[in-house]
Order: sequence, then C-alpha cells, then structure tokens
Amino acid sequence: MGILVVGSVAFDSVETPFGRVENVLGGSATYFSTSASFFTDVSLVAVVGEDFPQEHVEFLNSRNIDLRGLAREGGKTFHWKGKYGYDLNEAQTLETHLNVFESFRPQIPAAYRDAEFLFLANIDPELQMEVLSQVEKPRVIACDTMNFWISSKPEALKAVIAKVDIFIINEGEARQFTQEANLTKAARKILAMGVKTLVIKRGEYGVLMFTDHSVFAAPAFPLEDVFDLTGAGDTFAGGFMGYLANTGDTSETGIRQAIIFGSVMASFNVEDFSLNRLKRLEYREIEDRYRSFKALTHFEGLAGGQGARRPALTTQGKSVTVHGA
Repeated sequence: MGILVVGSVAFDSVETPFGRVENVLGGSATYFSTSASFFTDVSLVAVVGEDFPQEHVEFLNSRNIDLRGLAREGGKTFHWKGKYGYDLNEAQTLETHLNVFESFRPQIPAAYRDAEFLFLANIDPELQMEVLSQVEKPRVIACDTMNFWISSKPEALKAVIAKVDIFIINEGEARQFTQEANLTKAARKILAMGVKTLVIKRGEYGVLMFTDHSVFAAPAFPLEDVFDLTGAGDTFAGGFMGYLANTGDTSETGIRQAIIFGSVMASFNVEDFSLNRLKRLEYREIEDRYRSFKALTHFEGLAGGQGARRPALTTQGKSVTVHGA
C-alpha cells in the first residue's frame, strides 16, 4: 500500500550552535517522503523552480519516490532560512521566500487518486481541502499544520480536521489552537472536532497520542549528538505513515508501533543537517533503534499471586504498610 503526500520541496539555510548550511535540500514533503520510503512506495505532489538541481531529483528517484506529481515552474524554489539556539526545540525564522510555492495549486495525477494512504503536509488548509476533493476514498487520511495557519485560517483548518483520520500537531500549536494550557484538555477539544486519532509532538519530550478512549505516551530517544531539528516532525510523520502503509494495521496497537517507528526516524534525522543522516541510513539501523526504544520504556508489572504485599513506607520513624489496589 503506497502513500500520496502533498507538501513543499524547498531549499533550507540553517544555523545551529553546531554549524551552518546554505541552500540544502528541505521541505515538508521531502523529509516525509524520504522517511516513508524506507517502508513503502511514496508518490509526491509539490512544486519547484527552474533552479532546482538535478542531483536532488536523482536523490529522490534513488529512494523510489514517484515524482510524476512534482511540477517545475518558472521562477525560484521555496527557500527558508532559520536559526536555532541551544534550545533546539524552537527555530527562529530569519527569511521566508515562497517563490513558486506562493502560487502552488496541487494537481493530483490520475494515477495517484486511488492512494490508500494520504498525508497532507503543512500547507494552506484551503489547499488541503482541494486535495481531498481530487482523491477517491483513501483508507487513512492524515494531516499536519503550523501556527501560521492556526492564527490566519482557523475555520478552514477545522473543516479539514473534520475530514481526516489522524491529525499531527506539536504541543505549542495544540495549545494555540484550543487556547488550553493543559495538553489533555487541548486534546479533548481537538478530538471533538471529528478527528479519530490525535498525535501531539513534544520535541525532546517525545510524543502523546490521544483517542476518545485512550492515551499513549512515547519518549524521545536520548541522543548525545543533535545537530539540526529541521524537518524532524515531517520525518516523524513519514516513518509513522510509512509503517502504517507497510503493515496495513491501523488498529490502536498498529498505530502505537507506528509512533515508535516515526520517533526512530526523527531521532536519526536530527543527527546531521538536512537529509544527510537519512541518506546514509540503513534499514538494519532502524530495526536496532526500534529495539532500543522498546528496552528504554520496558518495566516489570506489579508482583501478583497470593500473599503479595505493597512495600512498607517509613514515615517519621513509623513503618506504614500501604494496602489497596
């Protein structure tokens, strides 16, 4: 089962405390597609300018990403410039040049319209709705957004959310969207808008998943070397959706496993600038880190059986035994 992704392909210029890169390959659809391609077939719809180099096209082709939906227009490719301080969770945008992306109107090729899995990357929610009108009946629709659309087009975003199965958002955006400081309360408000599964990205603190009847939490993988968080959320979404499309298991158990695979992919992405780490990544490394994630969060259950007791707690020199469930 393949995935259709609609989003941006861009150039990024990024500065962090650990280095600087200029005009490297970036964009939400690029990170998503590269990550998802480790698990399944990906079809990409985006736009680039006449300055987009052939070497980037060849890289995407090398990942078996279908580029029939990648339009090339006269003008320059979308370019974002940003800077991170030692708090890598938040980027400071220095420049944004939309260029050909400003007039982007997604046209879904006929060959893509029956895709079973659809990911609407971070673009104008009105364009996301246009995409939904061009596809048939995807088995799973997921979408992402950002603070700009939350503040400028909240009603359009709510209309999209009502039509998707999985909504992915970061914690700051969840609070902004709902005007709730508490993430659990924010999640309940978003679920009430009609989405079935909400995934909240929390950067170095991991991921929360909410449904109407359950909550799941996954940590971030502890890393010694973190160079650049650009594209980490899109890489997470690619691994997450790629795994779902690979297995076809959209049960809650399958979605929980997909969250870990998404977290694994994001943990690799931040180890270098741009897509450099993903370019040299091998699938065996993904499986090894998944196992490490599992070990990271494993703990034993409560002791059972006849005669089991809670441990004694000592309070002001007195031994107190805690009873009860």
